[in-house]
Amino acid sequence: MSPFSTEQVAQRVGVNRVTLERWLSSGKVERPKTIHFGRAELRYWTAKDIKQIEKYKATHYRKGRGRKKGKKS
Repeated sequence: MSPFSTEQVAQRVGVNRVTLERWLSSGKVERPKTIHFGRAELRYWTAKDIKQIEKYKATHYRKGRGRKKGKKS
């Protein structure tokens, strides 16, 4: 199976790419393995990474309303 791009992962999970980037930078979801390609650093997203993000989204996020109330992350 080929790796997914950050944009593809965001679309599969159903969140905006910026939201996914924010979750990554704040440490709310684990960063995927990275690959260095010349000067570029690419994320290597797998199906396991996508399931982890879907699980986080199900417990902490509601589409159109943002975070679920009463949850401290």
